[in-house]
Amino acid sequence: MAKARYYTGDGSEDGTRDLPAHLFDGVVNESVMHQVVKAHLANQRQGTAAAKNRAAVRGGSRKPWRQKGTGRARQGTIRAPQWTGGGLAFPPQPHSWRQRVPRKVRALARRSAFNARAMDDRVLVVESAFFDQWSEPGTRRLVKAVDGMGLTGRVLILTDGVRDNLALSARNVDEIRVLPFGNESVYDVLLAHTVIIESAALESSAGAEQDEETNDA
Repeated sequence: MAKARYYTGDGSEDGTRDLPAHLFDGVVNESVMHQVVKAHLANQRQGTAAAKNRAAVRGGSRKPWRQKGTGRARQGTIRAPQWTGGGLAFPPQPHSWRQRVPRKVRALARRSAFNARAMDDRVLVVESAFFDQWSEPGTRRLVKAVDGMGLTGRVLILTDGVRDNLALSARNVDEIRVLPFGNESVYDVLLAHTVIIESAALESSAGAEQDEETNDA
C-alpha cells in the first residue's frame, strides 16, 4: 500500500500514513496520461484565429490588365494570394479544438498521476487543522509554511472543499496553487512537483467510493 508523509496542524512531520487504495493503486499508465493532458491543453485553445481568403478581401472584381500583349504575367484578380493585400491561400478559420475523453479514461489518468507522484515521495497528507489557521488571507504565512516543509518547485494544495482564504493567499504566488480535492486535472497534478492533500479530503473520497460500491452491489 502506498504511503505518504503526514504533517500535523502545527506543520510538524508525524511519520507516514497509508493512502487510500481506490486512488493510489500503484498503476501508472503513461499513454493514458499523455492522452488526457493533450486533450486538456487542446481544450484550453479558444480557436478564434481567423484571416481572410481571396473571397473575403475587398476589390478585384475585374482583371487588372488584359490577358495578352502586355508583356506581364497573366492575372485574373488582385485578390489572389500572390498580390499584396490579397487573400491568404489557406487562412486559419475559427473552429473548435475540443477533444472528448471517456470518463473511465480520465479516472485512470488521474489515478496514474497521483501514483506517479506518490512513488517519488511527492505526495504529502496534512491534518485539516493546519488549514484552519487561514481565517483570513495571508500569503507570507502560506509561503513560510510551505518552506517549513522543505518543499521546492511547484506545489499543488488540494483541500476538503473550498477554502477561499487559503486560495486568496496563494493567488499571487506562481509556485503554489490551491484547489478543492476532485477539481484538479491530470495536468495540474503532473505540473506540480509536490502534491499536498488535506486528510479530510482523502477520508471523504474513501467514503464516497465505498458508497458507490454499495450502490453498484
